Amino acid sequence: MLNIVEKLLMPIAIKLGRNRVLLAIRDGFLITTPLIIVASLFLLFNNFPIPGWENFWAGLLGKGWQGWFANVSRAVFNMVGYLSCFGTAYAYGRALKTDAVQVAGSAMVAFIILTPTTINIKGGDPIVGLDMTYLGTDGIFLGIIVALVATRLYVFATKRGWTIHMPDGVPPAVTDSFAALIPSGLVILAFFFIRIGFSLTPFGTVHQFIFRILQTPLKGAGNTLTANIIYGLACTVFWSFGINGPAVANSVFGPVTKVLTMENLEAFQAGKHLPNIFTDPFSNFFTNFGGGGSTLSLVIVMVLFCKSERINKLGKLAIVPGFFGINEPIIFGLPVVLNPIILIPFNLVPLVNLLLSTLVTKLGWIPYTNGVALPWTTPVGFSGYLSTGSLIASVYQIGLLILGCAIYYPFVKMLDNQYLREEAGLPDEEVEMDSSDAHAMAHS
Repeated sequence: MLNIVEKLLMPIAIKLGRNRVLLAIRDGFLITTPLIIVASLFLLFNNFPIPGWENFWAGLLGKGWQGWFANVSRAVFNMVGYLSCFGTAYAYGRALKTDAVQVAGSAMVAFIILTPTTINIKGGDPIVGLDMTYLGTDGIFLGIIVALVATRLYVFATKRGWTIHMPDGVPPAVTDSFAALIPSGLVILAFFFIRIGFSLTPFGTVHQFIFRILQTPLKGAGNTLTANIIYGLACTVFWSFGINGPAVANSVFGPVTKVLTMENLEAFQAGKHLPNIFTDPFSNFFTNFGGGGSTLSLVIVMVLFCKSERINKLGKLAIVPGFFGINEPIIFGLPVVLNPIILIPFNLVPLVNLLLSTLVTKLGWIPYTNGVALPWTTPVGFSGYLSTGSLIASVYQIGLLILGCAIYYPFVKMLDNQYLREEAGLPDEEVEMDSSDAHAMAHS
């Protein structure tokens, strides 16, 4: 099976893997990886799914202790889009052999030019400021576009000699600064006009344009399997391009699932028949394990079966957060975003989980979820029992987790072989080997 998948997809993956744009995006995300891993640990500590956890630490540290940890996680997650813009522009500028630092700086300014600078207050007048929503995961997609366009504009100017040349004897730092003046000015001017152009449209800003266009296909969804398939695919497809899928999809589906969840909770408290399958606990605990894309299965495969240093070490770092539903280290560290090999199972596994979970629930093999609000960090196994009151549901979760590992395996091993070749310093087209051979060569 692995050989068949590799023969079909590896040539495409190799070509895409050599694309300078995709490489720049991949390398750009790497700048956020160490920050995200650290922030994920703070986030996990802040939301650890043990009864009495919050009260225990409140007794030691005071009632406001969670805010201290939230400040760290917010500082990273609310800046991921902005950092990705910087990292992508820097990596792309370096690949195009231009002043990468100046390019990245210009791209960051361009991103802020496009970002709304007023915040609407309910019942009050708008205030001047940057809404952090646009700088976080919701801004990743735009950040990538801005980085690529800004870099190309900068290179366009420098290749045509649109630079200020200083006389000999001027310090290099001053020379480089003046050489960047016109190219940087071109970038800023271009995005200045883009901002004005969108302000004259009903969208108002580029950010609003992107989210309204993305949310349009989700309108009119309801309490049906079809609607949940659309929701699930929306979440994973958007994440595939670096967009926080649930942030987009939940604006449409969130109100629906909240009502369905509350109906189940009220029926559960009254001892009545539970009416709805598609609730928040069903989506959180029976379609995705370890976060969007059901990446806990991916991480397990990385740890148990991969031999490349890059994948195996990242898997070991991500395994603990993954058990508690935190998968940003994998999304941006592997990365999953724009990874042609991993995106197939990333979109497929949650869909398979949804279809199977719907079937076994309708057949009565596992109970309907009771609507009890559980922390989203509740680990697999525990969440199945707590959300349904059935040990069979917990066992079923483990079965889905193993099935997800089986689906992810051939794709992850293909990526593992590719990274082993890179670690061995050998061209892809000249090497035909299995993973054990590649591992041996990488350490010879």
